[in-house]
Amino acid sequence: MTTVDIIEDGHAIALTSSGTVMRYHAIWLRDNAWDETTRAPGNGQRLIALRDIPIDTKIRAASVEDGQLCLEFAPENRRIAYDLQWLSDHAYDVVKRGDSSWVSDEISIWNSALSDQIPLADLGQVQTSPEARASWLGGVARYGFGKLTGGPVEEGALFQVADLFGYVRETNYGRHFEVRTEVNPTNLAFTGLGLQAHTDNPYRDPVPTVQILYCLENSAEGGENMVVDGFACALKLRDENPEGFDLLSRYCARFEYAGEGGVCLRSRRPMIELAPDGELTAVRFNNRSAAAITDVPYADMEGYYAAYRQLGEIIDDPAMEVTFKLNPGECFIVNNTRVLHARKGYSGEGSRWLQGCYADMDGLRSTHAALLQELGMAAE
Repeated sequence: MTTVDIIEDGHAIALTSSGTVMRYHAIWLRDNAWDETTRAPGNGQRLIALRDIPIDTKIRAASVEDGQLCLEFAPENRRIAYDLQWLSDHAYDVVKRGDSSWVSDEISIWNSALSDQIPLADLGQVQTSPEARASWLGGVARYGFGKLTGGPVEEGALFQVADLFGYVRETNYGRHFEVRTEVNPTNLAFTGLGLQAHTDNPYRDPVPTVQILYCLENSAEGGENMVVDGFACALKLRDENPEGFDLLSRYCARFEYAGEGGVCLRSRRPMIELAPDGELTAVRFNNRSAAAITDVPYADMEGYYAAYRQLGEIIDDPAMEVTFKLNPGECFIVNNTRVLHARKGYSGEGSRWLQGCYADMDGLRSTHAALLQELGMAAE
């Protein structure tokens, strides 16, 4: 049973359900009303601005009727009903997490033990089955990484993967780029050298938040792909070296790329990025594109570099990585603000050809959420 009490002289209410009390301010409730004069029925967008709500808004009457909270607002003399489940889902009367960093409940941190739980699906199946697509996209959203098999072995097939959830993000590399050995390459990614785990394009603002790598040929010796959960690495650094974690999240690093004519990309962002409330939101780590760090005071630079080295050692730890080798017609996708990717070196024997492109996580999350709504499924 849910009960309601008006508190603070009408400026708030207290909902009590199963012994739990949640408080809501009158102005918040009025701003978040879902009646037809406040929200457009078709798309849910607000029809009013905050200036249209009286500054002296108060709750005159409150009751729980037929599973809804019914409120009467003054001075508008407006009666509005609220869904109790919606209020519970959007409760903000919670204990603050403090200054320690945290991760959203919607993601799961992982290490090498993920190997047998990788979000994996057949491309044809996720193209034709909404349930399969929703499940796979949910896995990518939760783990920041996923694989697809059974795709066609043809140039441009990676665009079919992007079409599953969004749009290709074109860059100076074009709509897509080739990953294979080149003579005098403009980027070390196009050689047979091994690459340390990294996030792509940290020199962009904003960075592409999804990367897709699609295999067309892979008969070379070596060249296995690796992925590392950057959030897991950042949290491990925090546990082992809280001061170092603070330095890498408090000060900006600098990144740049000018490897081809007419291109000079630069950005200034922390290697470990936190939201104002302490949520871990992004990791940027790319030794090849790191520029001179000039935003750290002299007194903190030595500690900053020590933390930078320690984070790199954690990232390089085999216990943090998942390793696999792609076959032609297979691909993998990463959340480029969270999951680092790498590859082992490969020889000149045989051939190795991948195509890559960028997209964005907002499209992936949107498609996933829309599919869950259409299918009547709960979020994973």
